[in-house]
Amino acid sequence: MKTIKILLSVTLMATLFTSCYTEVIVEDDPGISIHQLLASHELWYVDINQTVGYGTTPFLQKAFTISFRNGVLYANNNIVGIGESGNGYGIDVGEYDAYDMILDVYHDIDGFETFDVYQVDGNTIELYNPNNDTSYFLEGYQRSNFDYDFVFYDNIHYFLQEYEAWEKTYTSEFGAINEFDNENYLQFLAGGNDSDFRSSQDDPGMNPQNLQWDYTGIYGVGDVTGNMYLKTLTLDYDYFDNEYFELSVINDGKIELYHPSSETAYEFEGRGYIQYLKTAKTKGDTTSNTDDKMRKQRKDKVSNPRENTRV
Repeated sequence: MKTIKILLSVTLMATLFTSCYTEVIVEDDPGISIHQLLASHELWYVDINQTVGYGTTPFLQKAFTISFRNGVLYANNNIVGIGESGNGYGIDVGEYDAYDMILDVYHDIDGFETFDVYQVDGNTIELYNPNNDTSYFLEGYQRSNFDYDFVFYDNIHYFLQEYEAWEKTYTSEFGAINEFDNENYLQFLAGGNDSDFRSSQDDPGMNPQNLQWDYTGIYGVGDVTGNMYLKTLTLDYDYFDNEYFELSVINDGKIELYHPSSETAYEFEGRGYIQYLKTAKTKGDTTSNTDDKMRKQRKDKVSNPRENTRV
């Protein structure tokens, strides 16, 4: 009887140790690989306002979304056509390699960048650039549940910059005569302080590259409470009074400006579409390089607590 008890005790202890050993193996399982993580969502929205650090990674600073597809990096750099370009993925902007939670990107314009990748939660990843101590946070979506409309209307400021000029094509018959009736073209400039505009009184039908700009100033786009689809546009002329409008988007190439003070409605159509491509701008080309458009954070930059953690 005593011998049996000893044997049972030995067997029980062996079973417990075997069980514990099995649990350790489960805990050490690395789980999802970096390739599986990057491919787990079709689109990664670059939440530019969550960026931490004082540095700049150009291709992320101008992308609204990026996608990782079999070693090829895709990006939606334009608001015009978002959701349609490249079946929603955008355009091919480079290649990537991933290993040991490190992402190496070979961008066609910006060159090589390397990142440490951290999974924040099931839908968010952090790309930490050890070369400039800056982290970008990306939110994952599938194309079927990504709100392209929200991204479009939340970035109207950049939409206005994606044409060389906006030509007035319609003025309502109703409304009081006012000075803005004489303005036939508007241009919203990318780069610099990201809020410059110019206007021209040249005749309709002109090539945007041949326009003579009569006035300059600063512009601002604002939200309308309770209506995501309606915006405000203020043109602050350098030497004249401001002009205030209600801005509505008719389609990717046409906008309506309603002038409340005169009760006049205008329509403007985009001329000279600027597509932010993977190739540098050449003379006479309407594509743009990375220096032209950089998305700006809406809050002050702060230091990154990671402080170059890569060994």
